[in-house]
Amino acid sequence: MTPPVHSSDRKRLVALAVFLSVLFCALILRFYQIQIVQGEKWTQVAMNQHQYIAQEPFMRGSFYSNTSVKKGHPEEDQPFVIDVLKFHLFADPDSISAPVKRKMALELGSKLGFSPDDKAWLYSELEKKSRSRKIAVWLNPSERQTIEAWWSEFSKREKLVRNAIFFQSDYQRSYPFGSMLGAVLHTVQEEKDPETHQALPTGGLEMLFNSYLKGKMGQRLIVRSPRHPLDTGKMLSPPENGADIYLTINHYLQAIAEAELAKGVAAAKARGGWAVMMDPYTGEILALAQTPAFDPTKYRDYYNNPDLQEYTKVKAVTDCFEPGSIMKPITLAICLKASEELVKRGKHPILTPDEWVPTTNGWFPGRGVPLKDGRSHHFLNLPIALQKSSNIYPARCAQRLVETLGDQWYREALTELFGFGKKTQIELPAESTGLVPTPGKLHPNGKLEWSTPTPFSLAIGHNILVNSIQMVRAFAIFANGGYEVQPHLVRMISKKRLDGAVDVLFDHTDPKPLRRIFSPAIVRPIVEGMKLVTKEGGTSKLADIFGYTEAGKSGTAEKIIDGIYSKDHNVSSFLGFAPAKNPRFVLLVTLDDPEKKYIPGIGKHQMGGVCSAPIFREIAAKALQYLGVAPDDPFGYPPGDPRRDPKRADCAIELERLKEAYIRYNGS
Repeated sequence: MTPPVHSSDRKRLVALAVFLSVLFCALILRFYQIQIVQGEKWTQVAMNQHQYIAQEPFMRGSFYSNTSVKKGHPEEDQPFVIDVLKFHLFADPDSISAPVKRKMALELGSKLGFSPDDKAWLYSELEKKSRSRKIAVWLNPSERQTIEAWWSEFSKREKLVRNAIFFQSDYQRSYPFGSMLGAVLHTVQEEKDPETHQALPTGGLEMLFNSYLKGKMGQRLIVRSPRHPLDTGKMLSPPENGADIYLTINHYLQAIAEAELAKGVAAAKARGGWAVMMDPYTGEILALAQTPAFDPTKYRDYYNNPDLQEYTKVKAVTDCFEPGSIMKPITLAICLKASEELVKRGKHPILTPDEWVPTTNGWFPGRGVPLKDGRSHHFLNLPIALQKSSNIYPARCAQRLVETLGDQWYREALTELFGFGKKTQIELPAESTGLVPTPGKLHPNGKLEWSTPTPFSLAIGHNILVNSIQMVRAFAIFANGGYEVQPHLVRMISKKRLDGAVDVLFDHTDPKPLRRIFSPAIVRPIVEGMKLVTKEGGTSKLADIFGYTEAGKSGTAEKIIDGIYSKDHNVSSFLGFAPAKNPRFVLLVTLDDPEKKYIPGIGKHQMGGVCSAPIFREIAAKALQYLGVAPDDPFGYPPGDPRRDPKRADCAIELERLKEAYIRYNGS
């Protein structure tokens, strides 16, 4: 028989049932609030505790050499700079027990090669409450393997979770040729933008083409679990690598130019120097060297030292100078152009190449002192004037020009035919425009830019400022037969898709029609005159490339220091091309402040024909051999060489003819 239930017990049971019902309803409501109302919030909290989205790095685009320059040889990808895989090491301090942290800091610090102070810093990082602390950067694969081998044993011994330390991959700039082409390429800073994860360029092509070179980060889902290493996970979106840039510069020619330039600068005891080599038909820059060089791997040293910052610039582009005598062929070409113009108008020409112009009188209107030549000549014609580097002859021709066609015509010929005073638009930052005086325009000091004697100064390369690319372009017009070319550094830009296909974003490899600037009747005598410059009786015999023909001109100008011309400091150049017929390149070598002295039997050392010409010869000779160009002057060798035959060498007949003519007009 069931015992009766008292009313007090019944009340307690009802109260308990009600309480349990209310509690259950509260739990249901709380469950609804957490799972439904706040479900997204708490799901995110849980995911943050157990998984996170990691950024997957991309490879920045590379720069490649122009391996097509050597005709008949297959092209191959030869990088100047590449991204190499590196690793950053992270620790998860919250998953490391406190008693182990000091021991871990000491052992791990030893594996990383840390100093005692660095080990103390590492311990302080492990003591912090965090799930992720970066403790080492830019480790190579072998260093990672060493640390992983140590960690495998250490974590088991100390009973630590596998992912208490983990690696994240990244890419770092690497330079297979060291500092080669450093100022042109530049580099990127080691610390990347924390928000975009993009590298920050320091200058040069890296900065100018950053929009092409940079890529896009990918994303990877990482699961936090003792069983899951934190450097693996599911790829959510793959990284997108940057575009590659194929340069016009060839690594062999660049190496030749840099090595010979460095030797030449040291021999001349110059402050520095630069060299530019360009294909006269395409405008492709084949080499662009300077010394002292900029080492991109040590960029901090250069930017933190004011004395080194100037070497981060490409001086052939940023620095202007008075060209001196390398301007004379340009002056004479303009005068011959003026003669053609006058003949078309039915008038007499101001100059013909064979005319013997009086050159005894060096006085010109507006000048307080007369122009002088290295030695006195009664009469000169165009080829001998170039050979002897006469000052009076081109100035007299310029006088005829302005008296006939005017100052403005002369200036427009300099700017419109040769592009002086304008940027060449070469793909480098901070190109200088140079300066061509303008008739009627005032300097900031109130003096006229163009006065009565200005044309005579311009004729010999003074009162005008140029950059080296402008001068190389000007001589390319003579080398290619009279056509305008566009100097450039980039042949092609391409980008590889994720599926392996390649998109060509820019292509400069197809030949384009060139605008003719000068007729063959103008170019021919200029080139013939420049060929004599390196022969017996010329001012630049040291530029003679044995076994080959060449044409060129030396130049020496006083540097402007504190607003005045210095008698003790010079910019000295040699600019020419080889072979003289169908040349493979135009080459400029410029020395900044070579030692001033006299060398018995040779002459003034600071002259371009003495200090810069030998560097031109060495670079050109080695470049022609590399390019596989057969010698076109098989008898043009120095005395003592069994191959020498002065009567059969290039220009031998022409030299003898001009010598006889010179004697007729000037005596012995």
